[in-house]
Amino acid sequence: VNKRQITDLVDQSIQINTHCFVVTADNRYILVCGFWDKSFRVYSTETGKLTQIVFGHWDVVTCLARSESYIGGDCYIVSGSRDATLLLWYWSGRHHIIGDNPNNSDYPAPRAVLTGHDHEVVCVSVCAELGLVISGAKGFDGQNLVTGGDNGVVEVWQACDFKQLYIYPGCDAGIRAMDLSHDQRTLITGMASGSIVAFNIDFNRWHYEHQNRLASGATGADRQEKSSLAYLSIKAGVSSRSLCYF
Repeated sequence: VNKRQITDLVDQSIQINTHCFVVTADNRYILVCGFWDKSFRVYSTETGKLTQIVFGHWDVVTCLARSESYIGGDCYIVSGSRDATLLLWYWSGRHHIIGDNPNNSDYPAPRAVLTGHDHEVVCVSVCAELGLVISGAKGFDGQNLVTGGDNGVVEVWQACDFKQLYIYPGCDAGIRAMDLSHDQRTLITGMASGSIVAFNIDFNRWHYEHQNRLASGATGADRQEKSSLAYLSIKAGVSSRSLCYF
């Protein structure tokens, strides 16, 4: 048997599953997602050759789905991403590309952008006959605990077992209050010095790195990263210790 392999590297934080693959109705092409460059790609099943790279998302594409096919093999493809959006694409059965213009196959445009999720989209299904797209996303409600206190250190914990996921370098003043942005990507802290400090938040990466540490036998937060984005001078007077569940 002549084996054909897809050797392009996927993002290391992606867990490959059936949602990362879609096969066209004629079984001649396979669509694959999860690549580090935020694309999904089209390969020939006969040769294993890459035939098209499709961009459109702002973060890694995490899932794909195909609608039922029309006469000629045309169908809709939906891609979901860590950017919490879904994009609706048109697959041309005649030209075997995303999009209906073979002269512009390098830059196809989605037919629609679907929003509404707050977190990474992990699964999707589409029905062209009913005009429906059904999707599911990750949720982090109650899974993470963030603490900060007079020592000026912000720590991120796994709420179920209080395992430390991440620790930020210490600030130059005690932390009096904390809050998380709506997209859960920025942590805002109020400092005893009257400043506000904003930190980058990446729960997906920390959970992935935590699992790797467990697999390798390491413990604790092995990496620290300076993630302060801004200091704003204000007057603050609140409690001496803060914690937040997310």
